[in-house]
Amino acid sequence: MKTHRIKNVEEYILKNESVSLDKLCDVFKVSKNTIRRDIKELLEKGKIKKIYGGVTINQKKLVPFEERNIKNHAEKKAAAEIAAAYINDGDIIFIDSGTTTMWLIDYLKNKNNITILTNNLSAIISALPYPNLNIISLGGTLKRKTNSFVGNSTSLVLKDYNISKAFMAATGISIARGATNSSVEEYELKKLIVEKSDEIFLLVDSSKFDIISLMTYSPLENLNYIITNKTPPKKYTDFFRKNKINLLIAEDKDKK
Repeated sequence: MKTHRIKNVEEYILKNESVSLDKLCDVFKVSKNTIRRDIKELLEKGKIKKIYGGVTINQKKLVPFEERNIKNHAEKKAAAEIAAAYINDGDIIFIDSGTTTMWLIDYLKNKNNITILTNNLSAIISALPYPNLNIISLGGTLKRKTNSFVGNSTSLVLKDYNISKAFMAATGISIARGATNSSVEEYELKKLIVEKSDEIFLLVDSSKFDIISLMTYSPLENLNYIITNKTPPKKYTDFFRKNKINLLIAEDKDKK
């Protein structure tokens, strides 16, 4: 009973973002002492934090590119390798900014006539040696924290292109808020890409689940594939199955 209530309290907070203790007491018909004990357990999970008179979600902040790039290196490459298997000769694809999506280039060396639209500076540099990869840079102003180009001009370039597959990154992913990111400058671009692409692949490691960041650029049901390094909690696998979202698990081959 208690475990079930705490789970419901957590989901309610994640859905509403900020909630007072009085409101939680009213919704779940329990005393303030009981809610305080429930909140104490939830605080240990790190998804929420206390504010005056209540609680709020612990939003994940944007970490500099260099710092993100050194984490879960092997898992990111494994996810990129799986994603690359879905890219066919002649495809027009979008590669999002991110430390996982940038590794896609390594697995496109032997494919023919791939057109890549991207604002990912690392992907552009990695693709330079390969004439089989046609690169269309979205331009704009370089944002060093994400190693990506941002600004109105990036969206303008996209208006004339049809995209067969988009390979997206996210700061967080949740059932309540979908795929979210911390960069206001990249929000409109990500949202536009999801609207224009035939298929959407989201590459996220397991630490991103149940994280809600600043802005939602896509609800989960709009995604076609989710590639991650561990099987997510059952509520996600059930949701993916119900909405016909393909879940792909990328294993670190070096650990086998």
